[in-house]
Amino acid sequence: MLELAARLRGLPRTQLASALESREFDASGVRDLFDLAEALLAPDSIDHAVSRLDRRHLATLAAALQVSGEHGDSTTQAVQSELVRLGASAELSNATDRLLGDLADVLVIVRSGERVHVPNAVATRVGVHMGRELPDAAELAAPAPPVLVGVDDVDRSLLERRAAETAYATVAATAELLAEIGSQPARELAKGGLALPDSKRLAEASGIALEALPRLFHRAAEAGLVIRDGAFWLESDLGASWTRQSAARRWRLLADCWRDRIPLPLRELVARRSEALTATDLRDDVRWFYPAGGRWVEDGLDRLVGEAEALGLAVAGEPVETGRLVLAGDVDRAARRLAVHFPAQVDKVYLQHDLTIVSPGPLEPSLDARLRGFADVEGRDLASTYRVNAASVNRGLAAGESAESILEFLRSLSLTGIPQPLAYLVGEASARFGSVRVAAADDTDAPARASIRSDDEQLVRTLAVDQSLASVGLRQAGPHRLLSRFSPEVVFWALSDARYPVAAEDATGQIIRLHRHRVISAPPPAPKSDPIGALLDRVLDTGDDGATEQAWLARQLEAAARSKETLTVTVRMPGGQTADYLLAPASVANGRLRARDRKADIERTLPLSAIAAVSPGPTGL
Repeated sequence: MLELAARLRGLPRTQLASALESREFDASGVRDLFDLAEALLAPDSIDHAVSRLDRRHLATLAAALQVSGEHGDSTTQAVQSELVRLGASAELSNATDRLLGDLADVLVIVRSGERVHVPNAVATRVGVHMGRELPDAAELAAPAPPVLVGVDDVDRSLLERRAAETAYATVAATAELLAEIGSQPARELAKGGLALPDSKRLAEASGIALEALPRLFHRAAEAGLVIRDGAFWLESDLGASWTRQSAARRWRLLADCWRDRIPLPLRELVARRSEALTATDLRDDVRWFYPAGGRWVEDGLDRLVGEAEALGLAVAGEPVETGRLVLAGDVDRAARRLAVHFPAQVDKVYLQHDLTIVSPGPLEPSLDARLRGFADVEGRDLASTYRVNAASVNRGLAAGESAESILEFLRSLSLTGIPQPLAYLVGEASARFGSVRVAAADDTDAPARASIRSDDEQLVRTLAVDQSLASVGLRQAGPHRLLSRFSPEVVFWALSDARYPVAAEDATGQIIRLHRHRVISAPPPAPKSDPIGALLDRVLDTGDDGATEQAWLARQLEAAARSKETLTVTVRMPGGQTADYLLAPASVANGRLRARDRKADIERTLPLSAIAAVSPGPTGL
């Protein structure tokens, strides 16, 4: 521990912060550099660090352990020679210096020039697993087994086309999910998960099986396309922007999110080795490269493989080129490669006499978004079908469209002109629009919150007895007026869903436009806490208070007393000479060390001012 504490003391702050970020340890009781060294040498912290080491680094660490002396010391040359003796390849043995440097950077070993020190806690912990959960040193140093690559008779272009079809289907299903949530939020249960009615609604709108919805929804949530607001999930502003982008750009965001969830070492490994990998060998290959990986490797592989097929990165478990490109970070190139096989977007449609609109291919996102404003989606595939009806036109009028704007937009899209039944429907719906008006109720109508009026007495009576409106509790308050205890917006959309020609108005009777499509802004990211920075402020501040060598010496001796270590203590003698004592420190107080002399078997008390240096004692004492 003393060697590691001294190493921590000598590192620049930025380098120390980088090293600590790669480690996992309990920082709650860390007050100084000795506490920090002790935390880093705790068994759980060592296990975490070792599990992240690939086979080359583990082989180098094992070789260092093999040649360590009684103090855990060796040299770079000795480690390299041991790797050669163990049968390591020239590539591995020649990289000894770099690999030892990497181990020192993550504070698994301590290096000082050519000297290599393996802390006793690391040696003990690795020794426990070596030859059991971990291969022995010779196995670790052995070259990789040869990979037998059979003749590939598969037409890769067929695989890529299949991958593109799957990726496009995922993107399209996600877009439909967002459109449906934008129209009506989905409720989150208190125990977690979406309410069953909402799950069924979203699965139907997305064109997927109910059991496939959780993965699709989770993917959208991880990408930030939907955001939870209280008990409901809403489309985010990022999601609204996403739906208006091309299919390739939509896919790119999902692929980026998938890649970011894969641990960096696995990304680099698979990207580097995937050309020689098959689905069968992938897991075995990764496990061989990270023999101490354990759970984090398995979890990473599950993420790597589980979502890959849905995004077109693998087909039937077999990696395709787009997967390798994404893992290598070249997502733009992967998107272009897939987009070649995506169906071409169109900007024209067929308007039919039965009030349907048929798009011969995927409609451009901006055109699709506007068309949905006054038409219902009936069939969603490569060729989509929309239907115009009085209720859908009324919905568009309520959102700010007019009969003229609707017909002009359809005219710009149509390959067949505007059929007379469609023009008549739009005109009639526009003429009837506002026959029913919804506004905020007066204070004198409390507890009612919404007021509904119409000049048509028969229509008012119909509304009062319509069972489809029972949920908003309409109560007749006159021949032309109804009241509800629900908000005007809730009542408005209930009437709209029931296909009444409803409009919202303000207190002066002017029609106001309501948009059902609710979008929530993504909250600004919370300021990231910097636990490592706070820890270093505390630890280095403690170090500054005791900047003298005597204070540092005292903390070394206190740490040795806590850990019951034996030290070689160099003491200045009266004549100017020095003498070494093998001491087991018991306590440090009032500027004096009380310790047990392991050779003379007596207790000694020494002034700290007389101690010139301390170093670890021989192991095994």
